Amino acid sequence: MASLPRSDWSLYRRLAAEAAPFRLHVLAIIILQLLATPISLLTPLPLKIVVDTVLGPEPLPGFIEAISPAWTWHSEYWQLIVAVILMLLVSLLNYVRSMADWLTQAYTGERLVLSVRAKLFRHLQRLSLVYHDTRGTTDSVYRLQWDAMGIQHLVTNGFIALISSSFTVIAVVIVTAMINWRLAMVAAAVVPVLFILTYTCRWLLRKRWFAVKEMESVAMQLVQETLSSLRVVKAFGREDHERARFVEQSSKVIRGHLGVAGIESGFDLLVGMTVAIGTAAVLVIGVTLVLDDSITIGALLMVMAYIAQLFGPLETISKKIAEVQSSLAGAQRVFDVLDEQADVTERPDALPLLRAKGAIAFEGVDFSYDRRLPVLEGVSVRVPAATRVGILGHTGAGKSTLISLLFRFFDPTRGRILLDGHDLRDYRLADLRAQYAVVLQEAVLFSASIRENIAYARPGAREEEIVAAATAANAHDFIMALPDGYATTVGERGSRLSGGERQRISIARAFLKDAPILVLDEPTSAVDSATESVIIAAIDRLMVGRTTFMIAHRLSTLRDCDMWLQLDHGRLVEIGTTPPRGVEAAARAEGLAMGAR
Repeated sequence: MASLPRSDWSLYRRLAAEAAPFRLHVLAIIILQLLATPISLLTPLPLKIVVDTVLGPEPLPGFIEAISPAWTWHSEYWQLIVAVILMLLVSLLNYVRSMADWLTQAYTGERLVLSVRAKLFRHLQRLSLVYHDTRGTTDSVYRLQWDAMGIQHLVTNGFIALISSSFTVIAVVIVTAMINWRLAMVAAAVVPVLFILTYTCRWLLRKRWFAVKEMESVAMQLVQETLSSLRVVKAFGREDHERARFVEQSSKVIRGHLGVAGIESGFDLLVGMTVAIGTAAVLVIGVTLVLDDSITIGALLMVMAYIAQLFGPLETISKKIAEVQSSLAGAQRVFDVLDEQADVTERPDALPLLRAKGAIAFEGVDFSYDRRLPVLEGVSVRVPAATRVGILGHTGAGKSTLISLLFRFFDPTRGRILLDGHDLRDYRLADLRAQYAVVLQEAVLFSASIRENIAYARPGAREEEIVAAATAANAHDFIMALPDGYATTVGERGSRLSGGERQRISIARAFLKDAPILVLDEPTSAVDSATESVIIAAIDRLMVGRTTFMIAHRLSTLRDCDMWLQLDHGRLVEIGTTPPRGVEAAARAEGLAMGAR
């Protein structure tokens, strides 16, 4: 999903809203990082004591004298010990602060990214199937896994580092000015130059990072498509072709990263040279002041140490602003998805629905995915409760779309669908979808145990209920023959089971749900005739007392339907309580052929 970079302030407001639940943690990180400033200001002090007091004639600094015994004031030996103790204390304070800062950042960052990912994952599930069909699942996975981490980096490492570095710059400038205002002015002259460089670079980097992330997402999509279709790839011997596609796309990613690296390295060079020129200017002027006896050598050394601490944060600010452009690009990609509006929404005053009777009515239903090319046109039919409806039609006639409208995966472009006299849009979405059980052509199983896959229809179901559902689906015997029974893990998408076994688990799931409306979409098309008879027997039990919509190409599967609907190019061309012409004969012929096999 290509997108132009948003303004920084709009992104900052969104980031602040995401970080708001963790504001105390963020405040703790800021305080810990700000503590680095006074600690760093103490770092050059032991060196000044050694040069000006131990080796020179200057007295100890006033606050050091105030806390030191009087007999140490004029002893070089004890003055050296004071300097060493001070150096050790400063180092200890700095390491303790760093450790607390690191732990707080790690905890806050992980909790924040989990919160963002959970929110994004929930929103992705709410978006329409059209969105996912158009964008692809891999792009969503990339945004969930990698772009969301950009928000963590921005909050815990990016902005907080900028805040603490800014405070350090201000503090060092003030302290340096107290020592010598001329040197402070020379050092501060570097700031506007770095600001101009940073402002110029950041937009160019953001645009480049957008392009790189799009290319990385496409590369991931190639991997996902190839691995999910590995049987086809192997069967046609196309491994080298797929490798070449991956290498070609990955090469584009490499070129994109090299382009970004080129911009960043050029920016680093300009920043480094600006800082070096500023440091050299301070050194030249400082030496001149020493020669004029305006400041001591120890004071110059202290100023140079502070200048290093000044230019360090300034360099950090400039480079950090360039560095966070990648994370800002990722954050915007996350917010772009969160701003996507779901095509199917729930009305504020939606009606609750415990258990429907199952009477369905289509009234002048039109539907189009792009509002230009119609998929369904003028579909009108009434289906009484507990009716078995067979749906016929060639591929692309609109059968699956008709079923998708029942679930409210989409809403009609025109017309309405009624359930028990109410428009589907009047009901709460969760309550509406609880009224349906579905058995698809390709049984969808999750990488979990058989028990968990059956109980997916009704979490918390008792063991005896799961077993009863499996028995009704003619699945209990083959499950018990497995080494781990109901605890057997089915593998990714049920890969460790046969097609017929997967379908019977899917039917058991529908039995366990015990919904008043049943949708069967080509439930036997992927199994052999022997397995089909077992599945049909289970389906016959499942359909009892339920409103059933059945799509099937095997006409023998549809013989016991009470109503027949025939679709052609999105139009309902025939409705009847008897099979359309030729269907009965075709079903008989099909049955004879199956018997002969």
